[in-house]
Amino acid sequence: MRAHIFVLTALILAGAPQAGLAHDASAVVASPRATYNLNPGWRMTTGEQAGAELDGFDDSGWSTVTLPNAFNEKQAFARDIKKLSTGITWYRKRVAVPVIKSGRAFLEFEGVRQAAEVWVNGRAVALSENGAMAFGADITEALKPGDNLIAVRVDNDWKYKERAGGSGFQWNNDNFNVNYGGITKNVRLHVTGAVYQTLPLYAGLGTTGQYVWADNFDIARRGATIHAETEVRNQDSAARRIGYRVEIRDRAGKIVARLDGGTTTVAPGETRKLAAAGRVAGLHFWSWGYGYLYTVTTSLTENGKVIDSVDTRTGFRQTKFADGMITLNGKVIQMHGYAQRTSNEWPAVGVSIPPWLSDFSNGLMVQSGGNLVRWMHIAPSKQDVESADRVGLIQAMPAGDAESDTSGRRWEQRKEVMRDGIIYNRNNPSILFYEGGNENISEAHMAELKAIRDLYDPNGGRAIGSREMLDSKIAEYGGEMLYVNKSAGKPLWATEYSRDEGARAYRDDFTPPFHKDSPDYNRNQDSHAIQDVARWWDFYSVRPGTGRRVSSGGVNIIWSDSNTHYRGDNNYRRSGEVDAMRIPKDGFFAHQVMWSDWVDSVTPGTYIIGHWNYAPGTTKDINVVSNGKAVELFLNGKSLGKGAHSLGFLFTWKNVHWAPGALKAVATHEDGRRSEFAVTTAGAPVALRLKPHTSPRGFVMDGADVALVDVEVVDAQGRRVPTANDMIRFKLDGPAEWRGGIAQGDSSGRPRADKPDLEGPTKPAGADQTTAHPGTARDEDNYVLSTKLPVEGGVNRVLLRAGNGTGMVRVTATAAGLKSAVLTIPTVRPKGATGGLSRDFPEAHQPGLLSRGPTPLTATYRPSRTSLIATSVIGGANQGDVSHTVDDNELSRWASDGQKGSAWIEYRFAGPVTLSEIDLKLVGWRTRGYPLRITLDGRTIWEGTTERSLGYVGIQFAPARGSVLRIEMTGPTADRDGFGKIVELNTARAAGDTGADAVPAGWVLGIVEAEFYAPVGR
Repeated sequence: MRAHIFVLTALILAGAPQAGLAHDASAVVASPRATYNLNPGWRMTTGEQAGAELDGFDDSGWSTVTLPNAFNEKQAFARDIKKLSTGITWYRKRVAVPVIKSGRAFLEFEGVRQAAEVWVNGRAVALSENGAMAFGADITEALKPGDNLIAVRVDNDWKYKERAGGSGFQWNNDNFNVNYGGITKNVRLHVTGAVYQTLPLYAGLGTTGQYVWADNFDIARRGATIHAETEVRNQDSAARRIGYRVEIRDRAGKIVARLDGGTTTVAPGETRKLAAAGRVAGLHFWSWGYGYLYTVTTSLTENGKVIDSVDTRTGFRQTKFADGMITLNGKVIQMHGYAQRTSNEWPAVGVSIPPWLSDFSNGLMVQSGGNLVRWMHIAPSKQDVESADRVGLIQAMPAGDAESDTSGRRWEQRKEVMRDGIIYNRNNPSILFYEGGNENISEAHMAELKAIRDLYDPNGGRAIGSREMLDSKIAEYGGEMLYVNKSAGKPLWATEYSRDEGARAYRDDFTPPFHKDSPDYNRNQDSHAIQDVARWWDFYSVRPGTGRRVSSGGVNIIWSDSNTHYRGDNNYRRSGEVDAMRIPKDGFFAHQVMWSDWVDSVTPGTYIIGHWNYAPGTTKDINVVSNGKAVELFLNGKSLGKGAHSLGFLFTWKNVHWAPGALKAVATHEDGRRSEFAVTTAGAPVALRLKPHTSPRGFVMDGADVALVDVEVVDAQGRRVPTANDMIRFKLDGPAEWRGGIAQGDSSGRPRADKPDLEGPTKPAGADQTTAHPGTARDEDNYVLSTKLPVEGGVNRVLLRAGNGTGMVRVTATAAGLKSAVLTIPTVRPKGATGGLSRDFPEAHQPGLLSRGPTPLTATYRPSRTSLIATSVIGGANQGDVSHTVDDNELSRWASDGQKGSAWIEYRFAGPVTLSEIDLKLVGWRTRGYPLRITLDGRTIWEGTTERSLGYVGIQFAPARGSVLRIEMTGPTADRDGFGKIVELNTARAAGDTGADAVPAGWVLGIVEAEFYAPVGR
């Protein structure tokens, strides 16, 4: 007998919170449709449980958990990714759903890792195996009156294979896809009438839901045409005459437009699309750091009565991908942000975090100056996607891949998750890029992915491409790992650069625990921040405005220290600009200065790398990051002169003698404005200080919320002591669970023969230049879950998981010789659930950020030079290939024949031109320096040896006038790597093929691209 679902209208009218997800039942237009939060109140256990899908199974001995939940979450950062526990996990939950005629009920799982089989009342309703994307289940036929059982079996085996066909998944990979097993994302129940708007869940349901977009933009007048399209299904036994209407509300809930889609007859069993469109004025366009979102409510009506309403949270923005540049709302923006593991995890809780913590982390990316996050390998969680919408952070969305193209069933899997990801996330304005692969894919495969984009998101203003794809005719963007690319066509931006690692604990050579800088994977913080400046300058120096071919920027890998794919001694990756608890490192503030604006860095900013607490007699170099034209340093008011300027943003003073007091840097900017930054000497440590971070609602006792608590060591004036590394002991009282934090070192208590103290080296440096100092090893537990851990640089942070009780939460922190601190955190009761069904959505309470304001009205860059185009090119050899040096294709090249007399090339212009700069991408750019002489009409304008680079070398000289430019070698080349040991780039293919393997060193001039520039206005 068929079961039918009924939702009491009173539940709708009683006043639900603002809808949090992109396809919830409406919180502003009443209808019989309802969406429930199923996260609370699950029973969970590990290991195979025969019969656990059946109603009569006894689960009384299982744990009670709130989703999201991973059974092995406590291992996050305590173990090497490859050693995370795997196995079978079972979940069970009982819900009460009233039953009457004509309803439908759907489960929505935002994601499960890895494979999930779902039963309702013992009946199998879904099997999802890809571990990367959302899926749905129509559970109508399985429901019964009263109590209903949902049971889920999860298998997170690293080697899991599909039941049909036996194929594994390319992205179920123990290098980059950290394996927190279980129901690791949100679960929803949607209840509708017989005629309803479908869900954007192609997996399991085969439906596409709502699609909202804008076109015909008038940016100056803030106008656009808004389109809304909805897939509607009639599962009634009779035809229904259905009306379609759309209401658009701003952040304040005010209706700014109503759109009428007319009335349509929908036949029994028919699925069709209804649409409406209209011109809307006075819009706030979504932008970087300006997460302005609208609620678009699409409603079905019948005989004047609303029968189904859905809220879609979205924003409107205009994009363009052309001329080597990315344009947002009419203004060019250079990408600067982070390549972040999709897991985005935290110590001891993994991926199981509340929405406010996603906003906390993603909002810090924006605060650091980041405008783009490139999630890596698999689709981001819906929670992170929506968080990026709210904070104004552009996203690049992969679907599922590994490090290479693939074929057969594995390629079909990649297409399927790309399809599912596009449908699920196409209304999220922050997504500007769909990524087809973490490495290049074939043109045929790129065409297949583009066809999927064109079918399901033809109007969303999103580019689809892949890593590399430099010469692809189909990909709409590309860019290598590490290297600098330029283009006059599709935008190219580095998909990950600056791979060096550095723990937050290690400040410099003169600060405890006295970590000697050990590049590349164990830098200290001074060195790491300087490396961040050096690597960004590679891209900034060829930004939009620097000629016809430009770089669209790049993303620094990574944002936060990650429990994936370590490089150095530790079992987690430390190349983040914040640590795993999101405490900033020096590189965070360096980026904040360099990344202040859309393209040109013009908002005054200055930052002194490091601190000013040292032992008497210390002499060290001082480095300042500033976008000023000159910086003067003052020690206790006395000038130490102006710093040596390098790398665009770095100013250096050698051998500064420490004295207690204040060190201040004062920058003068091009427009006469000033910026300054100071560090002062803190006094002796005397006390501890605690500071809480909670959600906008407070610390909610729902079993899932978290609170962060900062602990600092301070002096008598309340200043943080930057050299403090005191061991802190914590005591927690109240209805919360201790999850702690993370620190360098070993808190297991077991004896370590190779680690007698924390003051000096105890082992030789490793072959991969890992540190020779104690406190770092791949088998350490990093203090995860410990109630004692040290501060690092005077500060650390711990995490508390909410329980389900009542009363205050109290944290007490003590340390030897310091005044203790006590923090009391009030708690909040969650809104209650009825019959296992909750209408409380934590994400609905997140306000979003408008911190950077709307898209600027003025130009975002100023042209700094003008490109000159040669009319003919003549080479000393291989004349048929010389055009490759000016063809805007970095995968083509010209090389001479190895003879000394033919190692030259000439570029001829139509008439005399004024030259002042040349950019060259030379074969083997990373390993070869070329001895060159450059002449113009026979006069030498530059002579020297080019630097080894990660792409282009810029050659500047006094402006010279002529019409024939000659580049010739004055000596042979030899290969020597200029960038140390980079683990990922150990073969020519992995290195993006610089040409060094194919073109020999010696008397061979090899050029990939050559560009010529005149001063602006010449």
